[in-house]
Order: sequence, then structure tokens, then C-alpha cells
Amino acid sequence: MEQAAPPEQITAGPVVLHRVREADTESVAAAIGESIAHLRPWMPWAHDGHSTEDALDWIRRAEEGWAGGTVFGYLIRLAADGTVVGSVSLMARVGPGALEIGYWLHGGHTGRGHMTAAVEALTGEGLALPGIERIVIKHDATNHASGAVPRRLGYRQVGRVSREPVAPGESGVEVVWEIRRK
Repeated sequence: MEQAAPPEQITAGPVVLHRVREADTESVAAAIGESIAHLRPWMPWAHDGHSTEDALDWIRRAEEGWAGGTVFGYLIRLAADGTVVGSVSLMARVGPGALEIGYWLHGGHTGRGHMTAAVEALTGEGLALPGIERIVIKHDATNHASGAVPRRLGYRQVGRVSREPVAPGESGVEVVWEIRRK
């Protein structure tokens, strides 16, 4: 039996979410390269010299995850012109009946509601999948911008977990949010 998956394209107000494909490699590499200083404190993979090959490796893993039903990775594109401004993914790594949403946004596109629109749309799609009862978002306690997204969308903070920091700006306290199917 084929596993249910969210749609490959989702319109979310000012942005459109597109399933990640190898053809997107150059656009992904450019968006990350332009945003390294913004992403470095929070993303362990964001480093000087992040290359097209690094972007391609991430895309190939995302494609494998989609095929296996474990990661549904999307690029966030501006609806107006298709510019890649970030990524958002649904990931099956928080236990049965749940999916986690992870995201990053280009440093030049913050504060415009793009990520909130993307996460809101993906939350709805995730909760519509058979067997999914809750969506989880995790972020470091010092990453206030990432924490603002679930707060705006009505997620409930359900925990704070100590863990080893994996990126330079992290405090080692992970905040856990969830929203449940109604």
C-alpha cells in the first residue's frame, strides 16, 4: 500500500511551497550562500564555503526521504517571482502519530510573514495525513525568531530539554512546541 504524502506544491499566501528537486540545486546554494551569516548561529550545516555540492547532497537526502515517507522537504518561493527564500520540511522523527516541522529562512526575507505562512500551511497538510495527530516544532531557546513562528500559530509549548549545542549560537536548551489535530 502506498504511504500518504502531502501535496508536492502548496500555496501559502505570499509564498509557494515546492517539493525539493535536484533542478533546484543552484537556487538553494545561492539562497544559503547569501544567508550564511544569518543561518550560522542556528544551523550546524551553515558554514563558510557552503557549496553547490553541499546543497545537492541535502536535496538528494530530501528526495530519498520523500520516497521513503520520512521527510517531506519543500523550498519556500515568493509567489510573486519564484525566488527561493528558504526551506520547510515535515519529518517523521518524533515518534508515532507525529511529524516535526523544521525550517530556515533567507536573512533578507525575515519579518515579512513568509515563514509563518509556510509553517501554517504545512501544519494543516501534516495534520491532514492519515494517522498524524500532532505536529512538533523544536528550536534553541535563544533563537527567538524561530520561536515566534509556533507562538503566532497557536502551538503550545510542551517542554524544554537540555542538549548539547550543535551550532555556535545555541544555548543548549531546546524548546518544544506542539499542536494537535482538533
